[in-house]
Amino acid sequence: MTSSRPYLIRAIHEWILDNSLAPHLLVNAVSPGVNVPTQYVQNGKVILNISPSAVHNLNLGNDKIEFSARFGGIATYVVVPIAAVLAIYARENGQGMVFNEYEGGGDSPNKPAADKASKPKLKLVT
Repeated sequence: MTSSRPYLIRAIHEWILDNSLAPHLLVNAVSPGVNVPTQYVQNGKVILNISPSAVHNLNLGNDKIEFSARFGGIATYVVVPIAAVLAIYARENGQGMVFNEYEGGGDSPNKPAADKASKPKLKLVT
């Protein structure tokens, strides 16, 4: 199955906006494919305000989030792969959703890949 993360991000984003709050993303800024202004990165992470008043042309896609925004008065095109999103939450009250680093569509390095050829086996215990 595909990752549920992009669907959850879109749903939480809509829920936050429906409650007249400002949605923010916590992003792993050192993840491959992330394009954010590096001067705003702290400890490998960056917080992005994705409210309609802060961004232009917001696209919450299945593979990446894209938008244009001003950082220090400079127009910047931002790209965040879905797997790099660590959380989406409302700035005003912190409500939202936190994601596991490995929910981005691939297997966790600690989780073995499922063997589709094997079938569950039942054992009678007496």
